[in-house]
Amino acid sequence: MISYPNIDPVALDLGIVQVRWYGLTYLSGLAIAWWLLNVRSRAPDNRWNPDEVADLIFYGAVGIIIGGRLGSAIFYNLPYYISNPVAILKIWQGGMSFHGGLIGVALAVAYFARKTNRRFFEVGDFLIPIVPVGLGLGRIGNFINGELWGGPSDLPWAMVFPGAGNITRHPSQLYEAILEGLVLFIILWWFSSSYRPRMAVSGLFFLLYGFFRCLVEFVREPDAHIGYLAGEWLTMGQVLSVPMFVLGVILIVLAYKSKNSN
Repeated sequence: MISYPNIDPVALDLGIVQVRWYGLTYLSGLAIAWWLLNVRSRAPDNRWNPDEVADLIFYGAVGIIIGGRLGSAIFYNLPYYISNPVAILKIWQGGMSFHGGLIGVALAVAYFARKTNRRFFEVGDFLIPIVPVGLGLGRIGNFINGELWGGPSDLPWAMVFPGAGNITRHPSQLYEAILEGLVLFIILWWFSSSYRPRMAVSGLFFLLYGFFRCLVEFVREPDAHIGYLAGEWLTMGQVLSVPMFVLGVILIVLAYKSKNSN
């Protein structure tokens, strides 16, 4: 067993205002994304300028925050937020849905593409390789908050999380940070560094994220108020991620079919 570090979720307490690590992970993710997109924009086959990158980051951030929060409310705890609508504004307390954030970013990409006279997947393929950076940092924020822990485990790296009983558990937040963050970023950055047909990069993201998320869900404790949806193993995260995997396969097939038909 490894001792849970029990980091104070508040990074800086200014009295009236508290700066939380969870919020800082989001800000750090956006800053790194802005930098990496500028790196990508300098590639010979890209037609992006710094102003467009900044605009894309801004619209994407709005999509993440609004979509992530609404997705968390709708997919995971709708009755609570209907009873406590003000709570939906308390983003610093956690409670962000990746799938909701993805929908928000997709809408932001659609708006940006229309505004700049670009195709949807031209923008999506440019943006999506840096998305895992934010995902990984967000999962680290979940770990610091001591939330979204894993199921019981006796592995050497299992931990006892505050508020989760005196049971050693999988640090599933770190599993996701590694798979959905580091590993996915390395694969997508490499894959997108060479020419790929339109939709292929986006398709690979959907495929791999859906696979990694479903995999980790097997050792992640489901939300107590939702539980398992079927068979003591099927979770809401898997229900939302399987379509992503299928969509990824479809996009990759269409991308290379279109390439071969040209």
